[in-house]
Amino acid sequence: MRKKFEGITLEIARTHLKAWLNAELEVSVNQSYTIAGKTFTRADLGEIRKQIDYWRNIVAGLNNAAKHKGRSRIYRVVPRDL
Repeated sequence: MRKKFEGITLEIARTHLKAWLNAELEVSVNQSYTIAGKTFTRADLGEIRKQIDYWRNIVAGLNNAAKHKGRSRIYRVVPRDL
């Protein structure tokens, strides 16, 4: 999982997430608009939501890595019949 986040800091991931959340807000308020007779359409809302999910997962992964000092916690349980 470490490779997935290589070169991306928590601050960068949060900045990207915030930008995509702002984009979602802009698109939800005004999907298309007209200026001087030309109609413009903003980005696809579905794609924006995919990017929000992606960056939300990156932020969660980086938070988790920082919380556990970069180590995954795996526990093995062996059931025993006593």
